[in-house]
Parts: sequence; structure tokens; C-alpha cells
Amino acid sequence: MPRGSPEQLILAIDQGTTNSKAALFSADGQLVSGGSAAVGISSPRPGWVEQDPERIWSSVLEAVAGCLAGTPDAQITGVALSTQRESVVGWQASTGTPLGPVIGWQDRRTTDWCSQTIDDQGRKLVHARSGLRVDPMFSAPKMRWLLDHLATGVSIEDVRLGTVDSWLIWRLTGGAEHLSEAGNASRTLLYDVAELDWSKDLLDVFGIPITALPAAVASDHGFGMTSGVPLVPDGTPILAVLADSHAALLGHGCTEVGQAKATYGTGTSVMAPVAEQSASEERVPTTLAWVIDRSPTYALEGNILSSGATLAWAADLLTEGRVGELIGLAETVADSGGVTLVPAFSGLGAPHWDRDAHALISGMSPATTRAHIARAAVDSISHQICDIVDVIEESSASLQLFRADGGATASALVVQTQADLLGRNVEVSETAEVSALGAAKLAWRSLGRESSWPTRSRARVYVPIMDSSERRRRRERWAGEISRTRFIPRSDDQAE
Repeated sequence: MPRGSPEQLILAIDQGTTNSKAALFSADGQLVSGGSAAVGISSPRPGWVEQDPERIWSSVLEAVAGCLAGTPDAQITGVALSTQRESVVGWQASTGTPLGPVIGWQDRRTTDWCSQTIDDQGRKLVHARSGLRVDPMFSAPKMRWLLDHLATGVSIEDVRLGTVDSWLIWRLTGGAEHLSEAGNASRTLLYDVAELDWSKDLLDVFGIPITALPAAVASDHGFGMTSGVPLVPDGTPILAVLADSHAALLGHGCTEVGQAKATYGTGTSVMAPVAEQSASEERVPTTLAWVIDRSPTYALEGNILSSGATLAWAADLLTEGRVGELIGLAETVADSGGVTLVPAFSGLGAPHWDRDAHALISGMSPATTRAHIARAAVDSISHQICDIVDVIEESSASLQLFRADGGATASALVVQTQADLLGRNVEVSETAEVSALGAAKLAWRSLGRESSWPTRSRARVYVPIMDSSERRRRRERWAGEISRTRFIPRSDDQAE
């Protein structure tokens, strides 16, 4: 074992959209070992995004095995869990058999259903109770679709619905527990973030039976004991569960107003704690970050639908799928040469919330090269985050601290571009697994060991070097192109 004699460790599992990861953390917050396994995503129809629930489970087991391979004497004191949000799983209680694929958070098959079925009164109720807006990204429309299309022929009493945390808790406990952590539950459109429980009124809006849902509990409530999990002793307590973006907020130590983090993944989550819950802001809504010691913490959060996915798309187009080469190509030019890419492949998320927006590349000329398009792809991530930060500062407070994590932050170009367009320092955590770190931190806290945790982690700091006039010019050009993505020409039959 790299750290010497056996010691008590938390096994933190971070189940994300593209990978499952596992990491062992000591009581002083040190990463001892880690492992990962790819999950896989399919798109059987345009706008559909699916995953295999059994593959999600097996990928978790592979990640755990990889993590424990180099630490055979590890003493696992408890398990902590961080998971992708909004994605929906359905299964039979009697057998544990999935009813069908996981419907992913990016999936937009319910777009028409959301716009045509939920009336204005229902939308206002959803916003007032959940803090969120009706959108196909969230879980409730997916749950309704699953009940209508995948649960036919199954007794409703035998149907279990949940987000990925519920599915993994079920599997980790051998089917003994059907639970959902409060922060994950708050992303379903079915959870009252003031009352901290499922809302009967919201269940009625979407037609979701309470019997199918897990009990929604606090983030440090305790989630049962492991049973039948290879390499993990039976009876190991599951101490803490957090949604992945929320876990990253805690992992970064961003717990006060004026602090924010961005997690660069397939999409990007930008979160900033706020003093109190409010449903007044729809562009960047208030979400429940966690419930600890029965006390809720709220945050403004904006979700970008395509960030890492944009780099992957551009890499497929320009560098045969190699994202590292794409970044290298972008680094060969000083700027995008006037090219703008707005990656509205599935419409726009926060703060625009326009699923009808279309992707575009503009500003090309005979002088445009592959490198300029690559640079525009990098720029698009930072611009989208700036759009959210603008609303956060307008709604709450000026940000004094901005931290970042996720795969794309390995690129100095990506983070320097972010600092330049934000006009403020960006700190990148030295720990790549910040979501796992946050979940482990909460697990140790539940054991009374938080006092030994470092209060501030070392970080790479990127300082803006772009002058304010150039920053303003680029941001204004971006705003203009966003407007163009939202323009829908009228067809002849619409003309008067």
C-alpha cells in the first residue's frame, strides 16, 4: 500500500456520464488510489440519449476493482457516492431487472410533451415548488415517458423509478434500500425544495405515482449497508451521497456567497451558493445543493448542455476524434480569426433555455483555417460560462472566488481563455476527482473527522491577460451570435 500500513479509508464512487470512477481518501483528504471505467452512451434516434443501467453498475464495479488493486490491505470505513443527475432509471422491485435503458440527462425526446402537456399553471407551480423550469433535461418528463412506453405490462406496485443515485444505492445494498439523496431529488421537478420532500402537487402535474419513487433523504442521512459488492465487505455503511456537481461544489470548499465553481464535463455546471432559497430567477435557477445536519444549502446553478461534448464534436470533425490534438491545433493561432461557434446541438441551456435554438458557425472567410474553428470551439465553452456568471452576479453577489474542475481544465488554453473572458482569476483544483473528494469529505464529516480536512487545497491559478476592451468586443459578438441561433425564419405558409 503506497501510504504504508493499513489505515481507515473512504471509498468514494463517482458515477458520471461517460465514466465511473472510484477513489480512496484518507481522513486528512489525501487521495490514496483511484480507478475508472468507461460507461458508453448511445443515441438510437436524433435527440435521444441512452445508457445501459447494467453497464453503469458493472462500470462501477470495474472502477472499484481498479482502485483497490494497488491497495489490497485497505480498510474501507465507509462508502461515499457522487452521481450524474437528472438521468432516469426504471426497474422491477421483484427482480431488480431494468425496464429499459437509462434515459440520459441530455435526452430531449420529451421536448414536445413538455411544451404541449404542461399548462401555464403547471409551469408556475413547478417553478414555485422546485425552483426549476419545465425542461426535458430534468427527470420528471423522462419518468412519465418511461411509464408510458417501458413499464407497460408491469404492475405499478412493482415499478421502481429513480435517478442514478437510487439505482446504485439499490444495487450496493442488494435491493434493501430504495432511497434518493435530497440534492438529486431536487433535480427531478417533483421535489419541494422548501419542504424538503416530494410534492404531491408536482407528482400530480406529471402523473408520477409516489409508490414508485424512493424515499428522499438528507445527504448525510445514511444509505444502508453494502451487500454482495465484490471486494467491499458486506455491512460497510454508505455514509454520504451527493449529486456530482453538488459534490464538486463541496469538494472545492465553495460554501459561501461570492464563491462559485464550474465543472467541465460533457456539459458544464456552474454553481454559486446563495443566502436563501428563491424561485424568482428562472434564467439561472436556485437549486438545493445538499442537506447536512437537517439544514439545507441552496445555490444558483446554470447548466450548459454542450462543453466537453463540443470539443469531442470538433475533434471528430478536425482531428479524427483526438481531443488533445484539437487543443494543440487551437493553440497554434492567437484567436479564432473572427469565427464563432455556438454549440446549440440540443438547443441552449442556461441562461437562455431555448431548445429550438440551432448550432451555427459564423464569421468564416477565405483566411479561416481548421485551427480557427478549433479555437472557436474552445472559446464557446468559456462564453457559455460567462453568460451564466453574468446572471449569477446580477441576481446574487459579485464573485470573489471562481474555481474549476473537470477534464477540460487539464488544458491551459481552456482555463486561460476562461480567465480572460471572465476578467477574473480562475483556480483549478490540484485534485482531478473533485466530485469524489466532496463526497468523501461529507462521509468523513458524518464520522466526526472533518476537523482534520485541509481548509484550502493547492490550485493552479490563471490570471486574465486580455484587456477589457477586447473582452467586451468578444462578448458582444458572442451575444449577437446567440441571437442568431434563436432566429427561426418563417415558412411561406406562415406568411400573411
